Amino acid sequence: MHEKITLLKGDITTLKVDAIVNAANNMLAGGGGVDGAIHRAGGPLISQYCSVIRCEKGGCKTGEAVLTYGGNLPSKYIIHTVGPVWKGGQSGEETLLRNCYRNSLMLAKDYPIKSIAFPNISTGVYGYPKKTAAKIAVEEIVNFLEKNSFLEEVIFICFDQENFDIYKQILKNSN
Repeated sequence: MHEKITLLKGDITTLKVDAIVNAANNMLAGGGGVDGAIHRAGGPLISQYCSVIRCEKGGCKTGEAVLTYGGNLPSKYIIHTVGPVWKGGQSGEETLLRNCYRNSLMLAKDYPIKSIAFPNISTGVYGYPKKTAAKIAVEEIVNFLEKNSFLEEVIFICFDQENFDIYKQILKNSN
């Protein structure tokens, strides 16, 4: 495993890192899964920040990323990215998912972010196959870390045991 990558099982909203990544929806409106949990734990400020982005940009396109402050969360920032809905793999889903990780990391570069935590983007209600999504996530993070040194820690945080086991195996094999 890459020395800057940590794998955890738990709740992303409890992590004391510089930034957490939110698997958001296009309207940044707070929904189910990790998105809803982040909005609930972060409090009403998160919705207010997202409302400003909706007014300025109309939301966030799939594969892109925007940043807000963390509200009541222990993390200072939230990077909201919109993962693709799985449609069978022939509708550009892989490129869009890779863009989620790349654009989130590129946005982190513009702020004083040294530690960042990622959930399992698109693998819940969006239906992306978990193993395929995890491989993409690990590849993108490892590639980014090889070219950029500003991050001290990247955390993959899995809410469920299945994703945790998948990431554990992929990270073990990525040496």
